[in-house]
Amino acid sequence: MNISHETPVYAVPDANLTPVSGHLHDLMDIPPSRMFLINKSLKVYQQNNPGAPVYDASQGDGGASLPGVPKALLERANQLQIEHGTSYDMPFGTEAYRKSVVEQYWKLDAGLGVGPANVLGTSGGRDALIKAYQAMMALGYGRQGDVVMVSRVPWISYNWGPYGVGANVLWTPGDPAQGWAYSEDAIRASVAFAAQSGRKVAGLVITNPDNPTGLTIPVEKQVSLAKAALEAGVAYVLFDWMYHYVTDESPMDLNTFLPHFSAEERKRLMFLDGITKSLGGSNIRNCHLIADESVIKFTVARSSHGVIPTFYSLAVAMAAYEIGYLEAAKTIIEPTNASRVVLKELLAKSGLQHIIGKGYYAFINVGEYIRAKGWQDTEPLGQYLAENFGVAVVPGAFFSPFDGDWIRFSYATPVQRTQGAWERLMAGLESLKG
Repeated sequence: MNISHETPVYAVPDANLTPVSGHLHDLMDIPPSRMFLINKSLKVYQQNNPGAPVYDASQGDGGASLPGVPKALLERANQLQIEHGTSYDMPFGTEAYRKSVVEQYWKLDAGLGVGPANVLGTSGGRDALIKAYQAMMALGYGRQGDVVMVSRVPWISYNWGPYGVGANVLWTPGDPAQGWAYSEDAIRASVAFAAQSGRKVAGLVITNPDNPTGLTIPVEKQVSLAKAALEAGVAYVLFDWMYHYVTDESPMDLNTFLPHFSAEERKRLMFLDGITKSLGGSNIRNCHLIADESVIKFTVARSSHGVIPTFYSLAVAMAAYEIGYLEAAKTIIEPTNASRVVLKELLAKSGLQHIIGKGYYAFINVGEYIRAKGWQDTEPLGQYLAENFGVAVVPGAFFSPFDGDWIRFSYATPVQRTQGAWERLMAGLESLKG
């Protein structure tokens, strides 16, 4: 480079400079997630009722409400860490982890063309999602300001994760009577709506089982929705299957799912899964993303300058995969499945409108109670129930403006605690009519 050492120089050529824009000044402030705070109100109840039990039906954290990752797996992971050492690993994790995901967890058929090079290890689901959004925008239409489509009532971080990295979030139309489920027509209408403001859709997120509603989407429907999105011009479809093992049915299977799509379509699909929910490894932070090699290479390059997963988190997952994941995760899956059976009966007897598919959550319409109290939505209900009745739930109003009458109730607890939480919930709701 024939430039004087006294002359300032940009790190990239002029043609590749980030354009100047004032849009950062105009963005909304991203609020902190209240999901981490809702159960703190239980302390007020405990202070006023010393020794009385409290019930946390808010967080989906099997590491708190259930036994979490078994001690034997943690010890095996520690052994793997000692054997592996403490030097730097690759931005995708390690080759052994990639191979474990493909061969031991998914048991992928070689003929599908998906191998270790299609796997990215990440520091939990949020890390995987942020990296996926960035890839969607850069490799899709190559523009910031395009759209990531989510459901009408999405997990709160689906609202703000894409926005924080330069995408606009679009709530797809959905009918409350159908659990705000996606439809093919709603996806096409959303693509057309985005086009009216000059935007394209970089990605669609399909979550199954859903958070927060608990809605379960049949395999055939997931395929149909994805194909409709790709045909409408959506650049990528991401399947978030973080809860799919917590079910009394079979988990998702890439060996039977991928053949529904052509080789070209598969290049535009991403799959997210991990140990946070089904193994109760919330603070271990392990997740993996399966995608086309172009997506993985793009993300690995970025990750080499950003966040690299810790080996211990990879080791916990590998320890679980090597003994068989259903066996490893049974201390989370079995009590949650048992609680789901009981809660279904309680909900049916209550007459309350509700959604309860698989996974961790039931979504319950409590509009008649909040209106009796004169509240506009369920936001004040969360604090009221925790402080006065010792049960924490998540107000639906936290997720979007369209579910203000609803609450999310986590049943990832032993049966007796699910029953106790339900009794406190109903006592609290009935008190609003007094």
